[in-house]
Amino acid sequence: MSETTSVKSLIEPTGAVVPSTVPTHWYNLAADLPEPCPPALNPGTQEPLGPDDLAPLFPMALIMQEVSTEREVEIPQTVREIYALWRPSPLIRAHRLERALGTPAKIFYKYEGVSPAGSHKPNTAVAQAYYNAVEGTTKLTTETGAGQWGASLSFACSLLGLDCEVWQVRASYDQKPYRRFQMETYGGICHPSPSDLTESGRAMLAADPNTTGSLGMAISEAVETAAQDPNAHYALGSVLNHVLLHQSVIGIEAMDQLDQIGERADVIFGCAGGGSNLAGLTFPFIGRNLREGTSTQIVACEPAACPSLTKGEYRYDHGDVAGLTPLLKMHTLGKDFVPPPIHAGGLRYHGMAPMVSHTLNLGLMSAIAVEQEDAFAAGVEFARAEGIIPAPESTHAVAGAIARARAATTDETILIGLSGNGVLDLTAYADYV
Repeated sequence: MSETTSVKSLIEPTGAVVPSTVPTHWYNLAADLPEPCPPALNPGTQEPLGPDDLAPLFPMALIMQEVSTEREVEIPQTVREIYALWRPSPLIRAHRLERALGTPAKIFYKYEGVSPAGSHKPNTAVAQAYYNAVEGTTKLTTETGAGQWGASLSFACSLLGLDCEVWQVRASYDQKPYRRFQMETYGGICHPSPSDLTESGRAMLAADPNTTGSLGMAISEAVETAAQDPNAHYALGSVLNHVLLHQSVIGIEAMDQLDQIGERADVIFGCAGGGSNLAGLTFPFIGRNLREGTSTQIVACEPAACPSLTKGEYRYDHGDVAGLTPLLKMHTLGKDFVPPPIHAGGLRYHGMAPMVSHTLNLGLMSAIAVEQEDAFAAGVEFARAEGIIPAPESTHAVAGAIARARAATTDETILIGLSGNGVLDLTAYADYV
């Protein structure tokens, strides 16, 4: 940031024209759920968290969004102006994939890979950076798996005048150097996790010097660093309610785009790791199901190597390895779970977003686990038909949708959440091909 550019000027609206098709409000599923989501608990007292418990890590605006039950939350004009750099994202009919599969089904995909960072993650990164900048925070810390979130927060911080420090799961740090280069180009600093820079990281390395890392480990390091710096806050790329809220722009747009062409989604496939992309795409449709009696099916597609929804327990657990975070009621494999260094890199979190977990528990969605080989086969098939190389995470949703389309006997409408592109993940495709 130049000496003549102040943070105040960066958070003020520029007056740029924002297309009317860019959402003005985020959608909050909490307003329509038949039962409230179980609250997060203070790990010390076991009592529901209050605003003061979260204040050391998050700005008050995000804390209020975390507990909000309002159906709509207004999107600040500055955030809408930045969204307009890539929103609305395209909804595309996959004619060539339909033809390749020989299916009577109609397949659409909502493509989030058009964002500057190449994934859906900036939808919440921009919002979180904005609210932190408004409150006077000067630095954000975070974790990242495959690197989409770290790159997106670095991008958002560069636009809004904040420093950004990222701890990346070591397996992905080593496998995906271009994600780190992307973060550094935006001005972020990226460390492999676990590292020797934090007390929690040193303890993890002492326990296993050769560990490939996990998101739970990286979260511990990022939270510890933020908690010790009065000018810093922590930013989370998935799981929490306010993150899912910001991602709802995906589903709001997709629903409107389908309505404009007279289509209704019969079934939606979204990839699921921590839950942000899945929730962002599907929660507006679930809300309509609940309010209007529509019957869109929701299928969460997670990796078989990290199957929190299909094999995890639904219980309270920490969001990180060191136990620094609140206790969340979620489908979890256990905070100490270390996934194998799968090619996907992302979708490696031990737990699932509490609201996604609650939604599954209420029977409002279903879940499947996709093997890595099947996911990459689907990604290659999609790329050769549609031209877009999906992010490895997105290939799980593509695999679920292709299997459904192959079995289809009617012209049902299938919607895929294509959460990002795979142009910086080609080493994973190279390993597969």
